[in-house]
Amino acid sequence: MLDFSTLLFRAPALLIALTIHEYAHACVSDSLGDPTPELQGRLTLNPLAHLDIVGTLMLVLCGFGWAKPVEIDPRYYTDYRSGCLKVSAAGPGANLFMCFLAVLIMTARGSMGMSSGFVNQFLYWLMLYNVWFAFFNLIPIPPLDGSRILSTFLDYETAYKYENFVGRYGFLVLIVIVYSGISNMIIGPLASWFLRLCYAVSGIIF
Repeated sequence: MLDFSTLLFRAPALLIALTIHEYAHACVSDSLGDPTPELQGRLTLNPLAHLDIVGTLMLVLCGFGWAKPVEIDPRYYTDYRSGCLKVSAAGPGANLFMCFLAVLIMTARGSMGMSSGFVNQFLYWLMLYNVWFAFFNLIPIPPLDGSRILSTFLDYETAYKYENFVGRYGFLVLIVIVYSGISNMIIGPLASWFLRLCYAVSGIIF
């Protein structure tokens, strides 16, 4: 449910999580020789280039949403499978890095006696959105990144059948997973484990 008292912190944190995720896809695909993201204006940190209005509202209101997917052309990659794996993993990887960065800054502020205030509330939501967005996207259901990562480990025929069969019902499956609470059962333990790791590493540094 939408909580207007935290919207001031949640909105920018959400925009950053979505933008970083899609920019990472675009940046890695571009580095592998694919000009498509740049030609379509997606090789940017401008949130407006990546924003899907309906998907963002759904994410804020219901906890289930999406950004505008970055279009890529794997034909430009020297190694198709390796390229697709790198591009698909880039989004969740960037979100996990942002989550760690938020924890690191909060820990640093705490060591200086600044463990409260508006900045920490923003960092808290930045941490949460990024870690949940990362692990949610790793669920191997089309069109999420997890399905593309899984496909790179399957033979071409199996990957094609999987994408086509599961892809037909992917959106419905995701709705069931989210509203049945299964997503919380899957993501919750993973997010908690990663956050503990982030705090442990940050504690060593500060």
